[in-house]
Amino acid sequence: MHRRDFIRVLGGGTILAATGCAPAGADPRAAWVNPGDGETDIRRKALSWAILAPNPHNMQPWIVDLSVPDEITLYIDRTRLLPVTDPFNRQIVIGCGAFLELLMLALSKQTRAATVTLFPDGEAQPLLDARPLFRVKIEGGQAMFDPLFDHVLARRTHRGAYTDAPIPTELAAALRSAMAAQSTVAAFVETTPARVARLRGLVYRGAEIEAHTPPAHHESVERTFIGARDVAAHPWGISLDQPAMTAMNAVGVLTKSKMATPGTTAFKESLKFLKTGADTSQGFVWITTAANTRADQIAAGRAYLRANLAAAGLGLAMHPFSQGLQEYATQKPVYDALHRELAPAGGRVQMLARIGYPKAEIPPAPRRGLAAQLKGA
Repeated sequence: MHRRDFIRVLGGGTILAATGCAPAGADPRAAWVNPGDGETDIRRKALSWAILAPNPHNMQPWIVDLSVPDEITLYIDRTRLLPVTDPFNRQIVIGCGAFLELLMLALSKQTRAATVTLFPDGEAQPLLDARPLFRVKIEGGQAMFDPLFDHVLARRTHRGAYTDAPIPTELAAALRSAMAAQSTVAAFVETTPARVARLRGLVYRGAEIEAHTPPAHHESVERTFIGARDVAAHPWGISLDQPAMTAMNAVGVLTKSKMATPGTTAFKESLKFLKTGADTSQGFVWITTAANTRADQIAAGRAYLRANLAAAGLGLAMHPFSQGLQEYATQKPVYDALHRELAPAGGRVQMLARIGYPKAEIPPAPRRGLAAQLKGA
């Protein structure tokens, strides 16, 4: 950071201490505290957990219909899509797969059996429409509890730096085992230094291309909220509300406008942050499918959720680093290179994430709460 900006942040810290910058209103992370507590409808109790699932840019695009007894039907809020970086809604559907898997795990916690019907009115191609993505029917029988559920509240998307500690072979095997429950996907974990080094370069190149593709970069910046008050008012999207970032925002060093402008401190620091993340990756997890149907995308999301929970249970951090897998034109060179590296026999790489041991703990991402995602609520 430039010296003059550092001085301004120090001054901003004094301002924040004097005036206060605690968010007004509800805690944007309240959904993570005793999810489902007080709910008597087993569907609402399970959904209180499902909304904690990872999803692209934390858009939380879920609309849930509970109008039919013993059924849960999921629709998409099409105002919460990513039309530039996710032009075919593939990543959004993967996020819905993670939601579905967490929903089923939460029902298993209540020992309730359920059946899933994907796309009951047909798959929406090439873009999502008003048709439901899935319907879950709660049955009379009992389901076996899945111990992965125990790690839900520890699950994070950890974008920060990782330590240089290597990942033991048995932990990599445990991650693969967790993903194996989704039989329609192929799941991989790589910790070999030479290959990890190649992937570090590729994932950063994808992030760099996105930063220098204005429509793609602006899409992310527009969905970024900076400072405690802004995050409290917008409990979704990318949240930057750590004290230092709140201070930098208060004095004008870190703003959306500056994040979007090449050459500014905010733009340079954003790229530096991404480079540090790539360079400290100690391994990579990826998920491929033979085809690229909506059902394949759902399965990939379900497998990713399981890997993320398993990682949390093993003390590992995980962070999707998938810019190079996106389908807009400037990413094509990295997209092709990643597919040559990760799916040489063909197929679609659906997810790519870095793993390692985190240097610091982070809070969970904000959530809008269940009521905001219920149809007719």
